[in-house]
Amino acid sequence: MGLARLAALHGVATTFSPSPGVTEVVPDDTVVAVLGALGVDASTPGAVRAALDRADRAEAARLLPPTAVVWQEAEGPLLPAALTALPAGTALRVTTEQGPVLGPAGPGGPAPAWWAALPPGVHRLRAEAPDGRAGEATLIVAPGRAPAPGGRSHGFLVQLYSLLSGRSWGMGDLGDLAELATWSGRALGASFVQVNPLHAAVPGAPSDPSPYRPSSRRFPDPVHLRIEDVPEYGGADPAQRARLEELREEAAGLRGAVLRKGALIDRDAVWKLKREALEILHTVPLGPGRHAAYCDFLAEQGRALEDHATWCALAEVHGPAWRDWPAALRDPSSPETAHARSELMDRVDFHSRLVWLTDTQLAAAGRAAQEAGMDVGVVHDLAVGVHPDGADAWAQQDVFAAGMSVGAPPDAFNARGQDWGLPPWRPDALAASGFAPYRGLLRGVLRNAGALRIDHVMGLFRLWWVPQGAPPTEGTYVRHDAEAMLAVLVLEADRAGAVVVGEDLGTVEPGVREALARRGVLGTSVLWFERDWDGDGLPLPPERWREGCVATATTHDLPSTAARLTGGHVELRHRLGLLTRPLDEERAEDRADVHAWLAMLEESGLLPEGADDEEGGIRAVYRFLLRTPARMVGVWLPDAVGDLRPQNLPGTWDQYPNWRLPVADAEGRPVTLEELAASPRLHRFFEVFGSPGSRTAPPGARP
Repeated sequence: MGLARLAALHGVATTFSPSPGVTEVVPDDTVVAVLGALGVDASTPGAVRAALDRADRAEAARLLPPTAVVWQEAEGPLLPAALTALPAGTALRVTTEQGPVLGPAGPGGPAPAWWAALPPGVHRLRAEAPDGRAGEATLIVAPGRAPAPGGRSHGFLVQLYSLLSGRSWGMGDLGDLAELATWSGRALGASFVQVNPLHAAVPGAPSDPSPYRPSSRRFPDPVHLRIEDVPEYGGADPAQRARLEELREEAAGLRGAVLRKGALIDRDAVWKLKREALEILHTVPLGPGRHAAYCDFLAEQGRALEDHATWCALAEVHGPAWRDWPAALRDPSSPETAHARSELMDRVDFHSRLVWLTDTQLAAAGRAAQEAGMDVGVVHDLAVGVHPDGADAWAQQDVFAAGMSVGAPPDAFNARGQDWGLPPWRPDALAASGFAPYRGLLRGVLRNAGALRIDHVMGLFRLWWVPQGAPPTEGTYVRHDAEAMLAVLVLEADRAGAVVVGEDLGTVEPGVREALARRGVLGTSVLWFERDWDGDGLPLPPERWREGCVATATTHDLPSTAARLTGGHVELRHRLGLLTRPLDEERAEDRADVHAWLAMLEESGLLPEGADDEEGGIRAVYRFLLRTPARMVGVWLPDAVGDLRPQNLPGTWDQYPNWRLPVADAEGRPVTLEELAASPRLHRFFEVFGSPGSRTAPPGARP
């Protein structure tokens, strides 16, 4: 009982439910290990008693919680119970993040108007009670809801690396993103383009191609740069220009191999060429205006960018696995690290410059989307965590839980659970910092975003922690202060004017979707998963779909619509030995699932082409999505040309070329951005969405 109570005080679960009506007990060893990662010794009964005693005494003396949230609702400020239940006569004083001090308020307590006058932000609250107790807390004042899209809209979902143009250096880049936004906004009436995470990757040979295991989530990866669009390209001297032209020719070879010879996208080969080009451009002096802009960027980003660039410079010398570095350099604040930074200042400046250049091209892509009439613009993607060997894990060791990784519990679909190999943030350390790392992260990814997709948004509430060396089945849930995490998210989204989309697929704790919807965070609804699970299990009619979501047919982790309709995804998994049942059973279940959807589409008049027309079936799926009330309809870009291949096949590593395939047509032939724009099949597909230049019709309108 003592261990369970101690765990509950620190947000650590001692049981979990892998399926409705089933409760599993978390092993005591897991609970002890997780508490240890949170700085709580529970290794012996005596240690548990001592920890409980400290917790009880701290609770008795506590006047304020570590964090309090005030929502500025339309009808007035909504205060948490911790503030409304303060002893009568408690005096309050707020030091705002802008600097001014508001208060004191008391002894009768602050009036609603006092709370309503507080500016949005993350402030410090001090309380002094008549009984002599005093306390301080982080006070988050946030708008009641995140910004909403202006109306119903549609747009592309695309993995940027997979979309090559005639100018790409072997993979899609930010120039391609700007071109895609301009074309789709002006010619197709698209209101947004959603891309994969563009976070900085961990360097290496080979590097991890997954965009969901980055070195840093705050800073972008310069591999996405369009080299020719860097202004200093035009200032290169003749010898430099000659070498740059040679690099362009080599890049054309990479591009041609992917587009015409069946080669996979080779991020490392692309980066080798771009890095040499950027080293050349780094020697070209910045003009006065460019230099001033760069200095402003450095000042704005501050210590966070300096740490990131320092890690990049040290990784060049010692390799990316920072735990293998000399002991003193493993500490970003050590004198030895400061000395190394000074000695490597030119390399630190190089990597800082790359972040700035990438940021400027991200901003240019965002402007292109706006100028094309997009209501939302570029939707950036925030991965759930970072690589344990990367820059963020090195620079923010104080807020990461040592010896833990994030994953998923065992459930009806995966009895072994999952270990994603991503270190989790410590909820207590985040709260103690006033959520500074989280705020900085959000500001970084939102600065050039029209909207932000949050991968595994349920992680704002709780995450499954797996102790190092233990199987995923022996993990447990650890809770965040969800109210505070949501408040910071809504606050930063409001400041950026950005819509927020949560990826809430899979097992979702009761109440989570409702809490997200209450704060204006859109969900994600994938057609094949939308069934009447509480009733007959049949496909959910469009009028019963939720409004607050991005409705789509598939994602990067799922089969394309063509593969789903033809059963190609079952055959692929069979060839790779991934099926857990006989092939005939898998085929029969898949055919029954697809037949149920096709029957609904035909009965609704959405499949005039007939059930045997694969291209017509894809159009019918999107006609159906337009019948739903969803605020945003996401078009998986490969669906528009009949691509059969998934971009990622979960559960595989070297068996399948995850994250390395270009967009291809129905015959498997890679398709460039220019060819997409001219594709008759794509234009037939977009007839579903109305005439060129139109925006998405109201729900229920017959496309």
